[in-house]
Amino acid sequence: MSDQTLFPELPLSEWTKTKETLHRYLQIVGKLRLSLMPKDNHWWHITLYVTSRGIATGSIPNRGFTFEILFDFIDHELNVYTSKGERHFFKMKDGLSVAEFYKKLAAILEELNIDFNIRAEPYDLSDNIPFDQCTMHHSYDKEAVHKAWKILVQVDMVLKEFSGKSYSKTCPVHIYWHHLDLVVTRFSGKKGPKLETTSQVELEAYSHEVISFGFWFGDDNIKEPAFYSYTYPSPENIDKEPLQPQSAKWIDANGSPMAVLLYEDIRTTKNPKRQILEFLESSYQAGAKLAGWDIDSLKVNPK
Repeated sequence: MSDQTLFPELPLSEWTKTKETLHRYLQIVGKLRLSLMPKDNHWWHITLYVTSRGIATGSIPNRGFTFEILFDFIDHELNVYTSKGERHFFKMKDGLSVAEFYKKLAAILEELNIDFNIRAEPYDLSDNIPFDQCTMHHSYDKEAVHKAWKILVQVDMVLKEFSGKSYSKTCPVHIYWHHLDLVVTRFSGKKGPKLETTSQVELEAYSHEVISFGFWFGDDNIKEPAFYSYTYPSPENIDKEPLQPQSAKWIDANGSPMAVLLYEDIRTTKNPKRQILEFLESSYQAGAKLAGWDIDSLKVNPK
């Protein structure tokens, strides 16, 4: 299989409406996980995971049993499995509105005696239409969704390989359904500076020094898929540090430098995986050096 098959082309403009719909589907399920999971540091308890068939919640506790929700992007089904051996599902297809998705899932959860008590509205998306009333978003292009998942499978593997190169505290490779990005984050172990905010989201996310790495499909600021990395707190002159490969660059992101590597710049190269790893390592070295991390002691030496 060629690298171009492994890393398919997927311009944001090709599936914007589908992405808007799918993002809301994922937020509904992510908010359910948030409502039932025991709290973990840095919001690790709310995330979703790439699987060999799609995106899943992992095991969630409820009333003495567990359940898992799987977005199957091969058969395009939403599956709910329980530890009691039950499986309920419905098809995801073009025309399935967010409201209909919400109501179908709610009916399944009620039948399975699973608590469903979420704030049923989008988080930081283009509109605030309650999920159970949202008929505006109803696009589901199966081919585009399948390609998006194939990209996530490849990126997930690369991020996991990169994750194993450090002894630092590191989060699982997971999807934050806020921005729909696939992320891995390293921690120095030191507390971060006091934030001048009342946002519990930011206070928990940035309680400690981090260097974060991720991939997302594009947004209003960068209208195409890209890899990124940022260091918090951002060291002075980090944007003067070299990045690899040559197509990588520093941009301003809400007043702080962020390293960016466009997906299209590496997708058709001879070795996309190597170029992604070079980007991750060079952005880590830039942040860790200037932030005073003990790079040598945190490095896992290859066998």
